[in-house]
Amino acid sequence: MQRLLLVLLLTFFLPCGAGAEGGRSVELRIVVADDAAPLAYRDESGQLTGFSVEIARALCSEMGASCVFDVVPQSDALPRLLQGKADIVATGVFETREQRGKLILADPYYRSFSLWLGPADASPGRQGVRVVVVGGSIQEDYARRQGWDVKAARSSGELTRMLVAGEAQAALVPMIAALQMQKSRAFRGLGLAPIVLRAPELSGDISFGISPYRPQLKNDINAALARIKRNGTYDRINSRFLPFRVS
Repeated sequence: MQRLLLVLLLTFFLPCGAGAEGGRSVELRIVVADDAAPLAYRDESGQLTGFSVEIARALCSEMGASCVFDVVPQSDALPRLLQGKADIVATGVFETREQRGKLILADPYYRSFSLWLGPADASPGRQGVRVVVVGGSIQEDYARRQGWDVKAARSSGELTRMLVAGEAQAALVPMIAALQMQKSRAFRGLGLAPIVLRAPELSGDISFGISPYRPQLKNDINAALARIKRNGTYDRINSRFLPFRVS
């Protein structure tokens, strides 16, 4: 009898985290892209993968939750989150002035800066040079506020195709995206020169965005992120997709 009472007490008082509701695994709706290698893309077999995708999967595993991925263009990611149509945005969120106060951000999972990729004789924002950016990104926000001639792409993959097709002469991209673009022979043939832009709004910590309807997820995600950094899971994912440490 005493043993039965102890089991009942433990069952009643043990806390339930994000991964369990009524003994069932919780589904987390996670918005990602699938044309943003090496952060999120489809491999040769069509499987969704990438640095951000696998970090999200590791966090779900730590929280005892199941990931349900919804693939959308980056420009649609934050609207879906703010409308409650997703629980987490795993495209890498960097808060802009317009978003300040509207977003719940988890602890950063990597740090980034931005590169201008343009003709050797074209300084950033030079008149007559069309600049392509990923729609909905901090790079688009910055370029438009500078008054540059901007064309928005739906993804970093489309951005590369637009440069190669001559629809734009330069690009403003995150450093990680630039590394992936260099793998394209057609892109390398353009001979674009990289320049690191030092504007503070173009560099900094990148986080997962959290739905304003699920604010309790922030503590759960932060705790899970700390655990995968301690147990080596984060470093293994980093080494699998990136040639350098980003944390």
